[in-house]
Amino acid sequence: MSTAVSPLAPTNVPDLPPIDGVRLATAAAGIRYKGRTDVLLALFDKGTTVAGVFTKSKCPSAAVDWCRDKLKGGEARALVVNSGNANAFTGKTGKQATTLTATIAAKAAATTPNKIFLASTGVIGEPLDATKFNGVLDDLADAATPGHWDAAARAIMTTDTFPKVATATVKLGKTKVTINGMAKGAGMIAPDMATMLAFIFTDAPLSAAALQGLLKSGVEDTFNAVTIDGDTSTSDTLLAFATGTAAAKGAPKISRSGDPRLKAFKKAFDAVLADLAEQVARDGEGARKLVEIIVDGATSKASARRIAMSIANSPLVKTAIAGEDANWGRVVMAVGKAGEPANRDKLAISFNGVRVAHKGARDPSYDEAEVSALMKQPKIQIKVGLGLGKGRDRVLTCDLTKEYVAINGDYRS
Repeated sequence: MSTAVSPLAPTNVPDLPPIDGVRLATAAAGIRYKGRTDVLLALFDKGTTVAGVFTKSKCPSAAVDWCRDKLKGGEARALVVNSGNANAFTGKTGKQATTLTATIAAKAAATTPNKIFLASTGVIGEPLDATKFNGVLDDLADAATPGHWDAAARAIMTTDTFPKVATATVKLGKTKVTINGMAKGAGMIAPDMATMLAFIFTDAPLSAAALQGLLKSGVEDTFNAVTIDGDTSTSDTLLAFATGTAAAKGAPKISRSGDPRLKAFKKAFDAVLADLAEQVARDGEGARKLVEIIVDGATSKASARRIAMSIANSPLVKTAIAGEDANWGRVVMAVGKAGEPANRDKLAISFNGVRVAHKGARDPSYDEAEVSALMKQPKIQIKVGLGLGKGRDRVLTCDLTKEYVAINGDYRS
C-alpha cells in the first residue's frame, strides 16, 4: 500500500452517520501482512435485505461465486471483507476457504452461513488461510458498534492511498433515511458491473428485488463508467444492504424499484455511487490527473460509451496527459480504433473547453501556449464531438505515470 496520499484525494471527507441495524468492527488478522488492519465485519439486524452485482470475468474469485449463490435468499446478517488476498484462482482450496469463513462468521453472528456475504481483495492465486478468522470474528462481533465507518473503509484498502466513503440523507415518504457507502479500488479497474469492492448501506425499508433494481441501474453511469487501466478484476463486487429500520419511523415499505415514491431516494442512491466511483478514478495508481471524457454527437449512447472508453484506456492518450501535452492526434487515433461510426471530417476535439481540432484538422485559432497552460490543471476534460447523431456519454479515468509501473512492478514483493 502506498504511503503517499494521491494529490487528487478529496479535501472534504464526510463524517458518516450511524445507520440503524448496522454495526461495524475491524481487526488485523495477518491475512498477508502482520500488524495491518485487514478484516472488516459488518453485522445486520434481522430482516436486512441484500442485493449485488459482480464481475463478468470468466475467472471470478471464490467469494464472488459464494455471494452469487447466497444472493438468491435476499437476506443478510453479516458481511466479512478481507484485504491482502483475493482468494481468486485458488481452486477447491478457495471454495473451502469461503465455506469455513462463512461458518466462523455465522457462529459469531448467531445466524446461518447462507446469510453471510463475503468479499476478498488482494493478490490473485495465493491460498487464503481462513483459519486466521478463528477467534478474530468472535471478537469483532463483540466489539461491533454503529460507528467506525472510516476504519471500515481503511480495512479494505490495498494499493488505495485514501479511504473512500460517501453519504446522503433523503426523505422516503415523510421520513428521513440515510445512505452510506464505501469503496476500494486503485488499479485493475475497468469494471463491467461495479468497482473492485463497494458496499452500500441504508435504513430504508426496501425489498431485495427493489434494491437489486436500484443497484443494477445505478452502476451503469457510475462504476461502469470508470476505468484506470483497462483491466477487469476477478473480484469486482458491489453489495447493497437495506436494514429497513426506518419503517418503524414511518418510512413506506417499497417492494419494487419502479415505485414512484423512490424518485428522490434513487437520485441520492445514484449520487453516492457516483461519488465513490469518482474517488476511485482520483486514486488511480500513480495518478496525478483526473480525466473526464465526454463524447457527444454519436449514433447512440452505447456507441459514445465505446468511443469514450477507447480514449480512456489508450496508454498513448493517458501518457500524453501525464506529460501535460494536449496531443489531440492521439485522441483522433483512439476514436478511429474504437470500431464505432465516426467521420474524420466532422470531428471536433477540445481540452478543458478550448477547441483544438475541428472538421478534420487543427482548429484555426489553436494556441499551443494557451492549451499547454490548461494541461497543468489537476482535472482535464477531453470533449469529442462526432457530429453524427444525439448519442452522448461520459467516463472518468486518470493519467498514466511512471508510478503506475513502479506500484505494479513491486506489488507482490
